[in-house]
Amino acid sequence: MKFWQIYKEATKQQKIRWIKKWGLIASGSLVLSFIGLLLLAKLMGPPALLVPQTTIMYAADGSKMGEINNGGQNRYWLPLKKIDKDVIKATISIEDKSFYKHNGFDFKRIAGALLADIKAGSKVQGASTITQQYARNLFLTHEKTWRRKFQEAFYTLRLEMSYSKDEILEGYLNTIYYGHGSYGIQSASRYYFGKNAEELTLAESSMLAGIPKGPSYYSPILHEENAKKRQEIILTSMAEDGSIKKGKIKNAVSEKLTYVQEEDEEVAAVAPYFQDAVMRTLKKELNINTNSVQFGGLRIYTTLDPHMQEVAEHTIENRIIDNSNIQTALVAMDPRSGDVKALVGGRNFKESSFNRALQARRAPGSTFKPFLYYTALEHGYTASTPIKSEPTTFAMADGVTNYKPKNFKNRYANDFITMAQALALSDNIYAVKTNLYLGPDKLVKTAKKFGIKSELAGIPSLALGSKAVGVLELTNAYGVFANGGKKADPVFITKITDSKGEVLYQHEYESEQVIDENKAFVMTDLLAGTFDEKLNDYTSVTGSSINHYLTRPMAGKSGSTPNDSWMVGYAPQLVTGVWVGYDNNEELHDVNDTGYSKRIWAYFMEGALKNKQILSFEQPEGVTAVTINPQNGKLATESCPVTRISYYEKGTEPVEFCDEHGVSKEIKEKLEKKEEKKGFFKRIFSW
Repeated sequence: MKFWQIYKEATKQQKIRWIKKWGLIASGSLVLSFIGLLLLAKLMGPPALLVPQTTIMYAADGSKMGEINNGGQNRYWLPLKKIDKDVIKATISIEDKSFYKHNGFDFKRIAGALLADIKAGSKVQGASTITQQYARNLFLTHEKTWRRKFQEAFYTLRLEMSYSKDEILEGYLNTIYYGHGSYGIQSASRYYFGKNAEELTLAESSMLAGIPKGPSYYSPILHEENAKKRQEIILTSMAEDGSIKKGKIKNAVSEKLTYVQEEDEEVAAVAPYFQDAVMRTLKKELNINTNSVQFGGLRIYTTLDPHMQEVAEHTIENRIIDNSNIQTALVAMDPRSGDVKALVGGRNFKESSFNRALQARRAPGSTFKPFLYYTALEHGYTASTPIKSEPTTFAMADGVTNYKPKNFKNRYANDFITMAQALALSDNIYAVKTNLYLGPDKLVKTAKKFGIKSELAGIPSLALGSKAVGVLELTNAYGVFANGGKKADPVFITKITDSKGEVLYQHEYESEQVIDENKAFVMTDLLAGTFDEKLNDYTSVTGSSINHYLTRPMAGKSGSTPNDSWMVGYAPQLVTGVWVGYDNNEELHDVNDTGYSKRIWAYFMEGALKNKQILSFEQPEGVTAVTINPQNGKLATESCPVTRISYYEKGTEPVEFCDEHGVSKEIKEKLEKKEEKKGFFKRIFSW
């Protein structure tokens, strides 16, 4: 018996030693595991805060023009200093009173919650800290498994070790769900009360702080009674904390709150085709992927001028009066910078998102002629160069094909006209003769210099705009004339920042001198002739139907084909192109169809520049002004019934006086003196 007792005692001691031994091993392992976990969390560094956020587009004046979000989830990021203090106090009071004291886990609260759950026999009380909730919102699902709880604890450690308490609180308030598609306090504040999160009252702050516990159950819109009870609990908690005085509870609870349910504007509600152009720029030119745009909370600053855009849309709506399927596109740019100020790609974005300003390619007709006549200036032509306008059949180089262009309504001068008249009257015979004389390949090269990227061909009809181009590229090409020969590429985006204001992209403005400055100014004068009825001849100048609308110096050219109607032109600070036609290439029906583009252009230009400084085109030093007879391009005399000031590169201006209406004695004497100064051979040559 004594032996048995000794054996039992020895066995007991052995068990105690075994328990102690393995207890120490287990404890050590736990401590080492915990230390290892801390080291791992430290080594891994801060977790990437991949929080989906709403991307916002801004117009040039800083106004918001559109948003891009994730499936109706509105998310904005506000720095903590821009969030109302009562929201912060209310959130901490109800969600995590010891937030600034613990290191991510409130063990006292955990113990209390466990005890409460045991007593109730079910889970009745939560113990998650703000950091834990933030970790869950950022990285985890809401499934209730031990694996998810371990991951949550690990992310909580990483957050606490890598970010300050204020940074964690800021992140939490910007990511928590407040119901009705609103993530973050700014979105919630705008949705429920129509104001920014820094403008909330105590009553509004305490109401919003109660929603995350049950976004549907505590929604003041769906269940106001539940929300009011929760609000009172929060206010009482704040008073107990000393965050507010007890006397404020009653006032805040009794304050009548108005819920505006502010729905954010749909994406593309403002300037939808312009926004489409911005999206294309982001993806194709700046290589910003779709996920970054949709979820990255970017701030995209654009070149859009809201006033000009409104004028463009209003003009199109009020100038196209029929209900047919006729379509239009308009692009307006600052030729000095390339900034696109307004863009319309169709009559109704909801019915058709096809962006005709960017995607359509249509024959430009006579709007292509300025590039031909610039080429002519490079090869010795001037505004006074005469060519005969008459029905003409051109035999092609193959010896078989004939080309017989026609003027509008088969009207011809059947006489010589000047290049200034040819452009103003849009004479096709003069254009084709000039193209063939110079060689069509030269026109192709010139167009490329202006930035025309569409495929062209060196054929006679290219002078009449037979090859399709885009509205944006043609408008930008005219901007070269307006900008003194300098080409600036189209700009839609000036700057992109992340949600915290860090600059991700900044546009650097630059321009390139692609054509001669003097010749560019001469071309502007020629294009201004479109509106000058002093150049009328066998028909009226093509701008005669709209020149009475224009109140400032402008230059431009209209163009038409059976299927397309164009008008492109500019003032010194704005160049605009307008196209009108049918998507299916249906022929234009009547005078209204063909006249829309001119009227839209004129009304838009005047409306867009209203109250803007009236600027004149700046004359370079290498250009001289001469008074001529517009009917023959010769120097005008006192006898000429009509005179016009025309511009020439110095050394190319006409020297011959007009003698069609008689020569005054004074002019005759000048001519005789000039003849006397000439040598014999020069006189013979002149003769």
